[in-house]
Amino acid sequence: MNIINTGIKDMPSDERPYERCLEFGPSSLTDAELLAVILRTGTKNLNSVALANHILNLSGPAKGITCLMHKSYDEYIKINGIGKVKAVQLLCIGELAKRIWKREAAIKAVCFNSPANCAGYYMQDMRHLEQEELRLAYLDTRQRLISDSLITIGTVNASLISVREVLIDALKHQAVNVIMIHNHPSGNPSPSDDDRKVTEIVANGCKSVGIYLNDHIIIGDNIYYSFREQGNL
Repeated sequence: MNIINTGIKDMPSDERPYERCLEFGPSSLTDAELLAVILRTGTKNLNSVALANHILNLSGPAKGITCLMHKSYDEYIKINGIGKVKAVQLLCIGELAKRIWKREAAIKAVCFNSPANCAGYYMQDMRHLEQEELRLAYLDTRQRLISDSLITIGTVNASLISVREVLIDALKHQAVNVIMIHNHPSGNPSPSDDDRKVTEIVANGCKSVGIYLNDHIIIGDNIYYSFREQGNL
C-alpha cells in the first residue's frame, strides 16, 4: 500500500481545507475537503482531497457523501491509501451520520398539538429536577418540534430572562411557534406571579417578531399547568 505524506500539509496554504475551515468555517468546504480533514494523508498519486473525492465517487456521483453510510470495512480496506485506522474512521463517520439522521427524524416526528403532548414529552426529564429550569421548544407551522434549548437554571424571574436571547434562538431555528416549559421542584405546578410576568414578557417579545408563544407549561410531580388550557395566554 503506497501511503506517503501526500496530505493537507503538502498543499498550498490557501487550498488547505484545515486552514480554510478555521478562516471561513466548515460550511465553506466541499464534501471532499471535509473528508480530507479527517483522512489527513493521501497516497503516492493522490493528495488527501483527491483521495476523498475518489471515496465519495465509488458508488457514483449521485450518491456522493451518502455512500459513507452504506460502505463496509471490507470495501474501505480495499481502497489504496485506506488502512485499518482510516477504514474504522470512515465507518464511524457513516454511523454518526445515520444516528444524527435518526435523531433528527425522531425529533421532527414529535408534535406538540396539545399541552398534554408537550407536558408528557418533558415530564420524566424535568419532574425530579432539584432546581427550576426554563426550556424553550421551537416548533414549525404544524406544531412539530424543531429543537429545544435550556434558557435558565434557577428561579424563573423576569429580571433574569433575556427576551433578546430567546428571540435570537427562535429565529435561528426558524421557529414559527414556541413553547416555554419549566418545572417546580416542589411538585406543585401552580404559576407564581413571576411565572405570569415572564409569560407576558416573552409573549409580547415573540409577537414583535412574528413568532407565536403557543403555551407556557409548568411541570410538577406528574402533573402540569398549561397557561393555554387555563385561558391565561
